[in-house]
Amino acid sequence: MCHGLSENAQVKAKRHNDARGASHCVWLLNVHGFVTRKKKLQEFTHKPVPSQLYRALQQAIGEAGGWLPFDRFMALALYTPGLGYYANDLVKFGAMPGSGSDFVTAPELSPWFGRALGQQVAQALQATGTQEVWEFGAGTGALAQQVLEQLAAQGLTDVRYHIVDLSGTLRARQQERLHAFAGRVDWPTALPDKLQGVLLGNEVLDAMPVQLLVRVSGVWHERGVTFVPGAVDEGCALVWQDRPTHLRPPVDVPGEHDYLTEIHPQAEAFVRTLADRWTQGAAFFVDYGFPEAEYYHPQRHMGTLMCHKAHRSDPDPLVDVGLKDITAHVNFTGVALAAQEAGLQVMGYASQGRFLLNAGLLQLAENAPLPERAQLAKLVNEHEMGELFKVLALAPMASADGWLPMGFAVGDRTHAL
Repeated sequence: MCHGLSENAQVKAKRHNDARGASHCVWLLNVHGFVTRKKKLQEFTHKPVPSQLYRALQQAIGEAGGWLPFDRFMALALYTPGLGYYANDLVKFGAMPGSGSDFVTAPELSPWFGRALGQQVAQALQATGTQEVWEFGAGTGALAQQVLEQLAAQGLTDVRYHIVDLSGTLRARQQERLHAFAGRVDWPTALPDKLQGVLLGNEVLDAMPVQLLVRVSGVWHERGVTFVPGAVDEGCALVWQDRPTHLRPPVDVPGEHDYLTEIHPQAEAFVRTLADRWTQGAAFFVDYGFPEAEYYHPQRHMGTLMCHKAHRSDPDPLVDVGLKDITAHVNFTGVALAAQEAGLQVMGYASQGRFLLNAGLLQLAENAPLPERAQLAKLVNEHEMGELFKVLALAPMASADGWLPMGFAVGDRTHAL
């Protein structure tokens, strides 16, 4: 059984294309390489950036003519080899600040997250006739371990597991954690020309660079980053600078009030790139975000951009660059439309809580110790991760007919995209 977007969502496709302008995405596929009212330029002095990353940013800003679009800045801040947040050797994932970590994801919070997702993966492998799993941005390897353990418990011991990750440090941690599966797990540096299998991405789309758009006094601008020389050697003050732009959010934002938001050409182009190669299987993307109507609600006037360091959140990506995570919520309508336009089928869209319950979370953890059951409750409770996080499933047309992913058996919200 397959699901499509609502007719209302499909007619927005042309406006989505007009507002974006990115056709393909190399993010993760090539491992080398609010406004103050009536102010169009904000200048706040920040802490000096670590010197080597600063020099890379200074060079990039200079080569761009003195102004760097935010998506380019975000890419450098997160992925500059050896220096960016996801490319350096700092601890990132962990349950408590005492570990030196900055945030916790569902697989670190509870092993039952990956075991439930593993049941969905097993069904998808069998329904689509594939024997490979591809995980993008695998973090510590916790999800891979949990999925592989669940597949083994269901007798699927010949499944190959491929991890695509930009971070050499994280790859080393993954290899250590997955030593028991060494013969079945690998770390390819590029995708094959033809891709088959079940694709997984847990909190991957939110880390893809976004463009910032800001409406000030009725005029839309693109927000970028520039710098002024600082008094500290090799230091600089990074500052915001807005420039008028033809870019717009994919839907009109009612009202005349100032409004800051994001658009997501990288995430959408990533899906298109997958579609170019992917011939058989199913994909499950888990992340925090909203459908388009909620994302661009008039009251969401401060956008969703957020940073994470030491398990605390702040909205300023120009502070501690390279030392903290930078994320934005996912516009799931945009991703779903990009998938459809590229020839993929939307198989389901639901809250994480509903998806995990449908996938058998409670049955799997029936005999789990009380502390583990308390942790898994956070995965499904609406006031914690259960509602904010969503799951979007996609499939090539050749794999879309004749089955319904178990995670969407009840509570599917595809009609809301």
